[in-house]
Amino acid sequence: MTHRGDRSKRVRGSDGGSFFPEMLNSWLHLLALIVYVGAIVGLGVILLSATSTLQTHDDRVQFLARGLKLYNPLQVGALGILLFTGAFQLTDLKAAYRELFVKHLGYNLGIKLFVAFFLVLFSVYQSMGIGHRFVKRHEGGDQVTPQEFDSTLRKLKSSNGLILILALITLWLGLRLRS
Repeated sequence: MTHRGDRSKRVRGSDGGSFFPEMLNSWLHLLALIVYVGAIVGLGVILLSATSTLQTHDDRVQFLARGLKLYNPLQVGALGILLFTGAFQLTDLKAAYRELFVKHLGYNLGIKLFVAFFLVLFSVYQSMGIGHRFVKRHEGGDQVTPQEFDSTLRKLKSSNGLILILALITLWLGLRLRS
């Protein structure tokens, strides 16, 4: 038979806080990371590549608009969850390290936040500035010329490559914070 005190030690984390929210936060962060990176890779490898296989311009425009209609909220939503869960984990790290937080993590964290700022900036630009505008224009009945379509594809491809590089750098810097 276990005493109540024994059970509370199993449920609590090392800092006295609840273990389950920390674990849930970590799993949610990992899941959001997988969805976010998967969306970026999927956009480049599947959606943007597949547009060139379609024969007519109208089919290409409609296919891209449908794909971006799903991609835009998925990418921004996963990025938002990633940011919030990362901030919550940072709060836990700050509580654990206390006055040694800046000394041990300050430099790497500063660089990671700097890169993450540009990651968010370019991700939102790609999703809302390029993708969402293209979808709304298509849904509004405006004609998209082949030149405008090609320009949109170029912007999406170039921003997607930059976003993937920034995401991998941010991931690497985040892993360095844990070691």
